[in-house]
Amino acid sequence: MKNQKRIRDYGIIIGSMKTGKRNSITDVEGIKVGHVTLDKDNIKTGVTAVLPHAGNLFKEKVFAAAHVINGFGKTTGLVQIEELGTIETPIILTNTLSVGIASDALIAYMLDKNDDIGLTTGTVNPVVCECNDGYLNDIRGRHIKKEHVLKALENADVEFEEGSVGAGTGMSCYKLKGGIGTASRIITLDGNEYTVGAFVLTNMGQKRDLIIDSRFVGRIIEKIDETKDLEEDKGSIIIILASDIPMTHRQLKRISKRSVVGLSRTGSYIGNGSGEIVISFTTANRFSHYKKEDIFEMKMIHENNMDLVFRAVAECTEEAILNSLITANTTIGRDGNIRKSLKEYMHILLEKKISAIL
Repeated sequence: MKNQKRIRDYGIIIGSMKTGKRNSITDVEGIKVGHVTLDKDNIKTGVTAVLPHAGNLFKEKVFAAAHVINGFGKTTGLVQIEELGTIETPIILTNTLSVGIASDALIAYMLDKNDDIGLTTGTVNPVVCECNDGYLNDIRGRHIKKEHVLKALENADVEFEEGSVGAGTGMSCYKLKGGIGTASRIITLDGNEYTVGAFVLTNMGQKRDLIIDSRFVGRIIEKIDETKDLEEDKGSIIIILASDIPMTHRQLKRISKRSVVGLSRTGSYIGNGSGEIVISFTTANRFSHYKKEDIFEMKMIHENNMDLVFRAVAECTEEAILNSLITANTTIGRDGNIRKSLKEYMHILLEKKISAIL
C-alpha cells in the first residue's frame, strides 16, 4: 500500500489463494482506513479508524461478531456486538490508556451525524480497540486527544500506510517493530468473486518465536543480534476481518475463530498477558436501525463453502501480520528503548540464502 515494500516484494508468498487488487481489507468495497500519527521525542502513538462502509453506520448497521482469543485487553463495544450481532460505528484503534478519550470522540462523531441518537431513539455502541504501546511511547502522558480521533476518521481512504503509522506507531511485534498490516483473498462463489480481508494491529510475541512461512526466522535474528529474548509475552493483537460474502452472525463468529490459525503460523503461542481480540463483519448483510417491515430476508453462504472462507482468513491474517512487520521502521522511543525493523535483517537473510527456505 502507498508504494511500501511488503512481504511479497521479498519473494515470500503466503498461501495459495488469489489476493485482491490492493491485497488489503479495502479490497472489500466501501471499507476505508484512516490514520493520525504522533511521532515526536518520547511520543510514539496514534489513532487508526476503520470504516465498514461509506454510508451512515448507525442507520445501516453491518452484521458482525467478536471473538476473544485471550482477554487481557480493554476493548469497548464487544458486549453489544455479541448480543445483537451488528456494528453501528466505525472501529477505532489506539493505545490502552486512550480508549476512554477515543470512545468519547467516537460518540461525539456519531452524535454529530445522527441528531436522533439519545433523543428519539436509543444511544450508540462505540467500538474502540487497543494495544499497549508503553515500551516505545510515553503512554502515561495520554497524548491522544479528541481531534486526533476525528482527524483519523476524516482521513479514511482505500489507500493507507502500514507499519509504524496511526495506532501502530509505538507497537512492538515479536520484539521487533510492529504496527498496522493488511491482506486480502478472493473467493469465487456461483461464478462471482468475493473478498475476504484482514487488518491487524500487532503488538505481541517473543523474538525467538517469529516464524515466516514455516521457518523459525526469530531464532536466526537472535543469532545475528547475539541476544536472547527472555521477556514474557505481554503484548496484544487486534484482528479485524471483513468480507462482502453474505454471512450470519454465527458464521462470522466461526471465521473469527479461524484467525487463530494465521496468528499461530507467525509464531504466537498466545501468552497469559496478551490480549487477542477479533472483530469480523460483512458488508453484504445490513440491518436497518429503523424498522421497515416485521420480517426481512437475508442471504448467507452455504455451510459447505465455509472451508474456502476459513482458508482465506488463515492466509490473509498470517500475511497481514508479516506485512505489519516488514513495513514498520526501526523506532527509538521512550527512554531510548528501541525496536528494530524486520527490514534490517532481510538483506542478511537473503545474502545467506535463508530466503530459499523461508
